[in-house]
Amino acid sequence: MKHDSVLESVEAEGGAQDAVIYSVLIPCYNEQGAIRSTIEAVVAACETALPAGSFEVLVIDDGSTDASAAVIDMAAEQDPRVRLIRHRKNKGYGAALKTGLGEARGAWVAITDADGTYPNQRMGELFSLPDADMVVGARIGDGVVYSKVRAIPKIFLRRFAQWITGTHIPDINSGFRAFRADVAKRYLHLYPDGFSFTTTITISMLMDGREVVYEPISYTPRIGKSKIKPIRDTLRFVSTIARTGMFFAPLKVLKPFMLTFWAAFVVSGIYDTFWLHDLTDKTTTSLLLALNITVLGLLADLIDRRTKI
Repeated sequence: MKHDSVLESVEAEGGAQDAVIYSVLIPCYNEQGAIRSTIEAVVAACETALPAGSFEVLVIDDGSTDASAAVIDMAAEQDPRVRLIRHRKNKGYGAALKTGLGEARGAWVAITDADGTYPNQRMGELFSLPDADMVVGARIGDGVVYSKVRAIPKIFLRRFAQWITGTHIPDINSGFRAFRADVAKRYLHLYPDGFSFTTTITISMLMDGREVVYEPISYTPRIGKSKIKPIRDTLRFVSTIARTGMFFAPLKVLKPFMLTFWAAFVVSGIYDTFWLHDLTDKTTTSLLLALNITVLGLLADLIDRRTKI
């Protein structure tokens, strides 16, 4: 991340101490037990690592029904760098981040969860790592405490995403990351309102050839009750990866289906010709499916290429 060039341009305009260059987004839904300590840890980390007056912390209360909003409001009153943004009703993790991204003033944006699971004391490091479009805190470091039930589907999701993108992905949906605001906003129309926001931005950045850096971090048990629904959200993650892959590389996503039905047609056709001496329905059905998927894939790939010109 080219921090030095941005700082120089701000200083040239005479407002180095008052210009917000870094924005931290914290989506919050019913996290009254953890949100205050999360805000304090983020502010402390930014104070240590970033120039004075160069950062802001936006906490998006996503329709909380507990005292979260009151706690955030109190923190905002005590520190002008902290700002509360409220949704009247719960819209979802992704919706909260999209709202925060629209309000963020910084050229670089970082996100973290409100539940205390991420090492927020390292927030400043996300902004200080080598030049990249996005830096992801990958949960592969020491001290990672993770549910075995949730770890199993994540292995499948990560490998599926690696196949789609053709790159190694240590952690596909970490909620502790920093990215260039202008780049992230290019994919705003792709981001879902739910937990798949982080999965979508990862796939989008990689498929668009952006530079993504992974930094090992720890991960500790959350404070309070998790909002994740393992089966429902896993299915949504799969759908998100496939949908985003179709947007950036439709032919690659459809290729396995094309090859499967073409192979089925060839095998069925040989069997019908040499053993049954007749053309059966399964052979013609396989041919029609193979042709339809192939044409769909080619058209989608053509549209994708033309829109990039």
